[in-house]
Amino acid sequence: MDLKQEIFAPDGSIFDTHAHYDDQCFDECRDELLTELSTHGVGYIINNATGLFTSAEKCLEMSRRFDFCYTAVGIHPELVETEGATVDEQRFCELIKQPKVVAVGEIGLDYYWSTDRKEQQKAVFRRQCELANEHSLPVIVHDREAHGDTLDILREIRPKGSVHCFSGSREMALELVKLGLFIGVGGVVTFKNARKLVEVVEAVPLESILLETDAPYLSPVPYRSKTCHSAYIYYTALKVAEIKNISVNEVLKITSDNAKRLFNIK
Repeated sequence: MDLKQEIFAPDGSIFDTHAHYDDQCFDECRDELLTELSTHGVGYIINNATGLFTSAEKCLEMSRRFDFCYTAVGIHPELVETEGATVDEQRFCELIKQPKVVAVGEIGLDYYWSTDRKEQQKAVFRRQCELANEHSLPVIVHDREAHGDTLDILREIRPKGSVHCFSGSREMALELVKLGLFIGVGGVVTFKNARKLVEVVEAVPLESILLETDAPYLSPVPYRSKTCHSAYIYYTALKVAEIKNISVNEVLKITSDNAKRLFNIK
């Protein structure tokens, strides 16, 4: 993956709050890519584990090897079936004690792929939110076609954190902001059919927005067909700047400051 001809943000100004560099699609280029990203404006990356075992170990290894990589650990709703209907709390506690673990994620609900395990998903999501509160960590929430149940659990348990790759309504976003949560905005905001997300960005204060990639997925225009990486956040920030009628550097600074504050990164 060659970045040499691409110009991105000022040094260190990009904070990617949600990526998956443990994905197998990066197996042949991971080290080279991460090394190169640090020269294209990327100052911080949070790799979100999808499970407490293999995925978490890969994310932790990157945090140990790369200064700008941090880790979130949790059970993704799609892995509830394989990791069990209850949280392995001994393993969870081992992981959150590791250096540079800054959040519980990626956790949440996904009714797009699986509708027959809703109660299991809700139980695992609820418990992980409770554990996050007990250990004073923010959550990073996956919500796909499960807006009502996601909002109900967040209202009930009141964790701090963010809803990543936000796909809900303007009204839901404003309700989440009232709860003190952040709205995760990625490359989708640049898509032609992103009217609903554009309305969300218009309505939500920039101080309640985080930028993310979900790498290797959801590359922004003009790289929509390519494997996503953290430097592409610059194009997401350009779109947010256009919506907010401010400079792209201001968007990058404010959203980076938001993330540092939420994840307690100095």
